[in-house]
Amino acid sequence: MDREINLIEYLPGVLREVKEFKAFAKAENPEAIKLWEELENVLDDQFVNESTLNGVKRWESILGIKALDTDTLSDRKFRILSRLNEQLPYTYKNLESQLSLLCGENGYKLHLDNSTYELIVKVALTAKKKFAEVGNLLDRVVPCNIVISLILMYNQHSTLSQFTHAHLSQYTHNQLREEVLS
Repeated sequence: MDREINLIEYLPGVLREVKEFKAFAKAENPEAIKLWEELENVLDDQFVNESTLNGVKRWESILGIKALDTDTLSDRKFRILSRLNEQLPYTYKNLESQLSLLCGENGYKLHLDNSTYELIVKVALTAKKKFAEVGNLLDRVVPCNIVISLILMYNQHSTLSQFTHAHLSQYTHNQLREEVLS
């Protein structure tokens, strides 16, 4: 928000016409505007969605999050919010809602095998960028007596069969397996 600050208006009327005070106000107005902007940033940094880069760095430091070089500011804010939204005690429903927030409603499959104490989480290719974050989430919230199997869901024949051979020949084998095709 651009704030119009004119320090001369804070002086008594008798001093507003003095040449030295006019010059002082003119010289100090930019500094007062800059100070006001920094105060607004400090207030914004208390809220993750409104945070500046400095605020995001502070949140990451508090929560012990390491930012990746490829992360955008919104990626970093999302990671902070997902960490803040973790709630203990752990429940299956709570984990489902956290994974839905992280990967999207159809961005994962979750299965708990009670007989072997194994939690199988499959992350869809559309949420591939969130794979490491899902792993970190599972490490933090899943009880230690449950084995975690985290898997990336690759394209299968049923997905690829809707495309022609000519269309598929444009891709490498790895791209066919690991990329979202359009």
